[in-house]
Amino acid sequence: MKMGDEVTVHMNASPDQVWALVSDVTQIGRYSPETFEGEWLDGATGPAVGARFRGHVKRNQKGPTYWTKCYVTACEPGKEFAFGVGEPGKAAINWGYRLAPGANGGTDVTEYFQLAPKLPMKIYWGLLGWSRGKTNRNGMKATLDRIKAAVEGSPSS
Repeated sequence: MKMGDEVTVHMNASPDQVWALVSDVTQIGRYSPETFEGEWLDGATGPAVGARFRGHVKRNQKGPTYWTKCYVTACEPGKEFAFGVGEPGKAAINWGYRLAPGANGGTDVTEYFQLAPKLPMKIYWGLLGWSRGKTNRNGMKATLDRIKAAVEGSPSS
């Protein structure tokens, strides 16, 4: 059973331009429909593998509202930015962005999530995955569309 999903959107911008947006957790509120605020922790001031941050989340855009701690797991400018939600090495879910050159220029940006292959997550996904998966897919599409609008210089949707 696949416990994750991904969405890809083409953007008329360089991988470095897109990476600058997806790796700046302090700006996530401009793009995400659920995470409306983010801040670096423990003296971190930007993305680096192992850097910790927290996001302020409003689940399903309705609530509950809570802070969640995260840590950067992949940080390759122009190519990938990823993070685990939870304590290092014990993430319940991993999120990330992969950037690839588009066929006709620009960048294909893929946002993805993958739940940890642990029994509680398997049970959760088996029972509610159809619903949460749909919410996450719609949220990833909205996030990428907003990033696309920002990086291409058009009004955000």
